[in-house]
Formats: sequence, C-alpha cells, structure tokens
Amino acid sequence: MKFLIHITCGPENATKAALGFLVAKTALDEGHTVSLFLAGDAVTLLKDTEMDKVVGLGTGKLREHYEAIAKAGGKFYLSGMSSKARNITDADITGKPAEFAMPTVLVRLATDSDRMFTY
Repeated sequence: MKFLIHITCGPENATKAALGFLVAKTALDEGHTVSLFLAGDAVTLLKDTEMDKVVGLGTGKLREHYEAIAKAGGKFYLSGMSSKARNITDADITGKPAEFAMPTVLVRLATDSDRMFTY
C-alpha cells in the first residue's frame, strides 16, 4: 500500500511530531511505500539541530526514525511556502531524501495514496 503522512506540528509538539515519523517508519518496515509531507512548523524537523533534540514521550527519537525512513526509501516533501517563511534552505535538506513542494504536490500525493495520516 501507499501511505502519505502529513505532519504540520514541529518541535514544540515533540511527541506528535515523532509519532508521525514513527508511523512512517513502521509502514516502511512492513513493506509499504511512504511519502511524508511536512508543512507549517513541521518543516523545521529536517534541520539537523532539531532532528538531534526532538524526542517524543513514548514515541521515540526523531533522528532514529528519520534515519530508518531514509534508509528504507521514504521520501520527504517540505512545503515550499512554509519553508521560505521559516528560512529553511537547500542547505538544510542537502543529502536528504527531501525536496521543496507546493500544495499541488500534497494534493497529488493524497490522491495517489491508499491511506493518509495527519499529525
């Protein structure tokens, strides 16, 4: 199955943010295809400084989930408008399976997915 995980909360809600990554990791572990669309404050989660400090209560370490997602072929899309507003640049996603995307990409991913989860 194809899963879309749409995350809009950032480091201020570490438990919820890490939960979204954990669900994506779990779906990949079970052999599914996963895309994550990060919007709003969630775009900051791919900054290395944030990834290293976000730990959810009962939902784990964001860095560990990210590394498992990247290794298993998960793909990250960051809202271009949210990223620009929060000064997220190409340097923040260099070397990561991530790209900036407009809302049309979110809509396409949603229509192409079998299931969608929002955090």
